[in-house]
Amino acid sequence: MTRLVIVRHGETAWNAEHRVQGQLDVPLNDTGRRQAQAVASVLGKERFSVIYSSDLGRARQSAAPTAAALGMEVTLDPELRERHYGDFETLTYAEVKLKYPEEYARFDRREPDFSFGTGESLSDFSARAVKGVASIASRHPDQDVLLFTHGGVLDMVYRDITGLSISAPRDFGIPNCGINRVGAAPGGWQILDWANKRHLEGALEDLPQ
Repeated sequence: MTRLVIVRHGETAWNAEHRVQGQLDVPLNDTGRRQAQAVASVLGKERFSVIYSSDLGRARQSAAPTAAALGMEVTLDPELRERHYGDFETLTYAEVKLKYPEEYARFDRREPDFSFGTGESLSDFSARAVKGVASIASRHPDQDVLLFTHGGVLDMVYRDITGLSISAPRDFGIPNCGINRVGAAPGGWQILDWANKRHLEGALEDLPQ
């Protein structure tokens, strides 16, 4: 079995404001930097064959303390990026609801083909995220792999493993700097541990359901 530990990036100011980040490069805030150190205090004691991160700054910043503790380099992979939210990016969800009411309703219904006008549809994003994580797993058979990514990517991975539709309401947590463990084997993938935040003093659950 290939064992993947997948970590959502730490908190940013935009997370705290419920502002849509998508693929914009928003840095960690003070809380997020503390969360990244807390992740390192746990994962820095484990052994990994390789560390991957989304190339967006908030993921790279989240990976840095653990990589330093382990004395390892981080491989950047743009396939681990967050979904592209197009016209919604830079706005809070409340602002989106006022400015784009029809589009927000389609987003809220989790319509698979809705792409925010200039962004990425849910179906395309799901295919990209799942393929990206599976590709990493296939390159490291029977190894322990550490990934730092985004809430949306974790959402798609969980749904793919459990069979939950991408259009179904989310009924599982994805906290900032939560630690998630999955196993990839020829017979299928499985959730080993999810949304573990015992190392954190607190973490936002800011993603839409």
